[in-house]
Amino acid sequence: METENSNRNILDARKSSIVVKDGCSGMGGGISCDSNSVSGSVSQRACVYCGARVVLNPITDAWHIVHGPIGCSSYTWDIRGSLTSGEDIYRNSFSTDLQETDIIFGGIRKLEAAVDELMEKEDNVKLIFIYATCIVGVIGDDVEALCKMKSEQYDIPVIPVKSPGFSGNKSTGYRMACDAIMNVLLPHKSEEKRSAINILGDFNLAGEMWIIKNYFREIGIDVISGFTGDTCYEDMIEAPKAALNIVQCAGSSTYLANRMEEEFGIPFIKVSFFGIEDTTNSLIRTAEALQNELARRKAVEFCRRKAEELENFLGRYRKNLEGKKAAIYVGGGFKAISLIRQFQAMGMETVVVGTQTGKKEDYEVIESLVKSDTVILDDANPAELETFMKEKGADILVGGVKERPLAYKLGIAFCDHNHERKFPLAGFEGVVNFTMEINKSINSPVWGYIS
Repeated sequence: METENSNRNILDARKSSIVVKDGCSGMGGGISCDSNSVSGSVSQRACVYCGARVVLNPITDAWHIVHGPIGCSSYTWDIRGSLTSGEDIYRNSFSTDLQETDIIFGGIRKLEAAVDELMEKEDNVKLIFIYATCIVGVIGDDVEALCKMKSEQYDIPVIPVKSPGFSGNKSTGYRMACDAIMNVLLPHKSEEKRSAINILGDFNLAGEMWIIKNYFREIGIDVISGFTGDTCYEDMIEAPKAALNIVQCAGSSTYLANRMEEEFGIPFIKVSFFGIEDTTNSLIRTAEALQNELARRKAVEFCRRKAEELENFLGRYRKNLEGKKAAIYVGGGFKAISLIRQFQAMGMETVVVGTQTGKKEDYEVIESLVKSDTVILDDANPAELETFMKEKGADILVGGVKERPLAYKLGIAFCDHNHERKFPLAGFEGVVNFTMEINKSINSPVWGYIS
């Protein structure tokens, strides 16, 4: 890899985060990543608070109180397309709505009143998360002390989430959320172990956790808890009994997996359920990690059957997609890697690929998968994405909600891989949905009207 050298209007501080693959592979350590955004670059990342909220929000029976201005609460209201098989408290957003006088005199009494009001009005409250936002970080409200007091008063977990938006980047928010989860789990440490797994880093977007659980049920592996898609308090506190954690979203949950290994002795492996190849490998590797030979044999047979069923389907679409060029800009490295492989299976080439929170090891894998001259970016901004998509002639951009207007403005097809989407893209079912979406987007008649 070498830094892109041209007359493009790119901030000097950003040049080390934008590289172009040369003829060699596997040397992706040269990219600058996993650091705070450069001031003035209009980063697409969200703040620390948002990072914490998107991880914790899908816990179905948790109450989320945002200690800050009303805008923080409204910004993250119903932030994920996570589905529930039980309660749906998580779909609400509660705020202390701090005003100017609260900022001057302090807002801790207002927060205390909010917790008391919740406990008075609602029955069977099991778990409360309280988020400290930017304003709280400035005025110094002692949220942690209040949470400790209310936990003792009401005999339920009231967990502080220290997430002032200015205190780091989105990855910092992930870590704050994982620390909050550990505060829930630690009192339930258990010496009892089951030959079962926890799924970390899946948020049941459009029901994807259900799809994955069905696969494990098919091959005879029990799932204790998911973090945090369609999980509840009772499931969470059983998690320390698992024999293995599997990590789907490495960016948001590797830190949690490491802490659970330290505290509970639960080893983990990283997996991905996007695409045929990654889904197959993940199911087989999970069975092998559990040393369950019967489950491994079932996984091999199950995946072989599913792959055969999809071969004719993919063949019908490959002729429409072969030779097309894709740009990828997503949150985590694991997702970008899976998408590159999926495009390869369609006969498509990835010409631009970037992530918001990718790590050095993610970019090494990305470089090994793409062809020479592919542009690889970390924490890109819209100007950079526009420049490289136009230069490389991308036919479609796979990204999140913030990237959609950019793609349409440039006359480029778009596929939504964001956490608000309404159809599943994980597993073998996800291969069908993703392929159809890519085909419909690229080959839509509307592009014929754009000169």
